Amino acid sequence: MKQDFQVYLRLLSYLKQFWGVALLVILGFSINAATEVSVAKLLEHIIEAIQNRDQGFTSLFPFLVIVLMFFRGLGLFLGGYFTAVISRNLVFNIRQEVFAKIMRLPSQYFLDNTSGHITAKIMYNVEQLTAASTEALKTIVQQGLITIALLGYLLYANWRLTMCILIFAPIIGWIIRQAARRMRKLSQQVQDTMGDVNHVVQESVNANMVVKAFGGQSYEQERFKAHSMENLRRGLKMVAVQQLNSPVVQLIMSISLSIVMFIALRPQILGQTSAGEFVAYITAAGMLAKPIKTLTDVNEKIQRGMAAAHSVFELLDLPEEQNTGTLTDALKGNLQLQHVSLTYADGYQALTDLSLEVKAGQTIALVGRSGAGKTSLVNLLMRYQEATSGQVLFDGKNITDFELNALRTQIAMVNQQVVLFNRTVRENIAYGQLESVSEEEIVAAAKAAYAHDFIMALPQGYDTELGAQGLNLSGGQRQRIAIARAILKNAPILILDEATSALDNESEYFIQQAFDAAMQDRTTIVIAHRLSTIENADCIVVMDQGRILEQGTHQQLIDRKSAYYQLHQRNFEEQ
Repeated sequence: MKQDFQVYLRLLSYLKQFWGVALLVILGFSINAATEVSVAKLLEHIIEAIQNRDQGFTSLFPFLVIVLMFFRGLGLFLGGYFTAVISRNLVFNIRQEVFAKIMRLPSQYFLDNTSGHITAKIMYNVEQLTAASTEALKTIVQQGLITIALLGYLLYANWRLTMCILIFAPIIGWIIRQAARRMRKLSQQVQDTMGDVNHVVQESVNANMVVKAFGGQSYEQERFKAHSMENLRRGLKMVAVQQLNSPVVQLIMSISLSIVMFIALRPQILGQTSAGEFVAYITAAGMLAKPIKTLTDVNEKIQRGMAAAHSVFELLDLPEEQNTGTLTDALKGNLQLQHVSLTYADGYQALTDLSLEVKAGQTIALVGRSGAGKTSLVNLLMRYQEATSGQVLFDGKNITDFELNALRTQIAMVNQQVVLFNRTVRENIAYGQLESVSEEEIVAAAKAAYAHDFIMALPQGYDTELGAQGLNLSGGQRQRIAIARAILKNAPILILDEATSALDNESEYFIQQAFDAAMQDRTTIVIAHRLSTIENADCIVVMDQGRILEQGTHQQLIDRKSAYYQLHQRNFEEQ
């Protein structure tokens, strides 16, 4: 309970900046609450006016009703509109904060969580926060003020009778608490199943060609149906608890009201009470049931929002990428790995006691079977992963001493899995830190990557929108745009992770020429299965199971007739 209270206070702290707007909300709902009490008081006066044949008041009564409804509508508008202003701004602010946090999380988080669940946190869970904050507060303020106003009137009219109603308050409180526990658990399950639904949708959309090629439509439909059905079941259970909660509370309220009416109708109790006063009292007591019912319903909103708050704040409190370094030195390209080991969170040993030295301007090729640790080594250089033990040094300085962005801006990388954005060709080449470069530099980089000709053949040339993931281009074309992006970066260190794997032989030949030029005076690390692309490397490093088996020039390793020789023979036979 203490933790829940702290989480709720943290959520409400986001509303502090809207205190001025909140005053308008309170003003609006105060006007609305005043009109509710006025209804009972107006009934008292009209009954007495009819009994006393007061023609003046009965003539004025229709106008008073219109005035009452005008102020009631004005109050509801002020309260409702400015609550929405706070609510929408709250979602906007927290969503910005969550997205910014995700951008700063380490790569391991994205390995441990599916994109569907991450997206659900940003889109669905953040939206649910408003249930516990603005929606709940709106109901509490609006209906709370009405309840206070009506109770105040009832106590003023006859405090003894009113105490009969208040006796039942502890029972109502106990029912609400029991329902709250159940709804919190169900709300958490609804959010989790929403993440599962989102995950299936994203996978099916991103892999739609594979789904169609292998006839997986029915399977994906069934998977989507199963997760959606689970989400539906959990949601209906929550609704059942909520809907059962209200009638039980209303039943208790009706019992208390019937007791009040039974007592009030005794002659000894009625005493000098006029008919108008009696009708006004019973009307006000009857009107009390609606706001109390609504206040019990707010419990569902609070529990739904609190489940979301726990999820969102848990994400906001995750440790970010370590960026304690301060160095922003320009790199020369010297690289050392000293007894480096890397163990993943699941216990998998990716690298073991690995030592390697690369001089500035050298081209180093990493070869080996899948799972040998080549990509893990590259991830260490980009600091997507942190070494479990040992040191990674750039120009003799520890990699952790460099400011993270200053380090990454000096390393250009082309991955095997090309990532393109739903933007123009120009924006994809000049992405991020490169967006301020000139048109001439973009075209020069595209020409160097042998991408210029096919780009000019596109409908709008460099202004052509590539669509989602650039899937309207061939694999080779997408890879050449990624290579143009890396060439444009003009970084002192270049990493090519299977960068030519999607190219035909002719394109690969031309791009190899482009790379030969790009590699000049630049430290280059190449991961390749096609050994023909790395024969001219200054040093070839053969890896297996996270260790270096041997290293040397192509000819040295061939002459040694060991691991590299066997790889080369196998590769040559395949080609």
